[in-house]
Amino acid sequence: MHKLKVITSTNREGSKGILVADWISERARSVSKFDVELLDLARIDLPFMTEPNHPRLQQYQYEHTRRWSTTINEADAFIIVLGEYNFGFPAPIKNALDYLFHEWRHKPVGIVSYGGVSAGLRATQMLKQVLTTLSMMPLAEQVNIPFFTKYINEEGLFVPDEMLTKSADTMLAELHRWTETLKPMRAV
Repeated sequence: MHKLKVITSTNREGSKGILVADWISERARSVSKFDVELLDLARIDLPFMTEPNHPRLQQYQYEHTRRWSTTINEADAFIIVLGEYNFGFPAPIKNALDYLFHEWRHKPVGIVSYGGVSAGLRATQMLKQVLTTLSMMPLAEQVNIPFFTKYINEEGLFVPDEMLTKSADTMLAELHRWTETLKPMRAV
């Protein structure tokens, strides 16, 4: 079974993005062929890049980097749950990506973006440049959630409508196809 890592994009206290991450993680567990793990950057709490050597060298000096490397290296695919701040993506996801290089290569990534009227699409477009530079394969099929707080119920759960659920299922199916397709490249 392929390993899917769902990664949050922010570590801001009180962020509601974790509710979206919980939902897509559960959806992936219920309808996909993935072993799913949620990686909450608020809990992982990577410091801003501290490694003295370039990530391409994989000469990691710090235990937090070695742990992050192991976690990302074992993944076959990713979903990034992406918030949008000031028309861009949050610094914690860029930092998490920048810590490593080889560990990301030739792996597909789905994006679940959330926000206000733009649904996080501006952040998504900016993030795709970084992902492709890391030789990742960002999917065209994605989930974009406008005015995402309207889907949070009184119990504090994210409750999607039929359209969001269908978008998630389409993205997950495509993510599985790309995971299979890129598997030989990861074996080299």
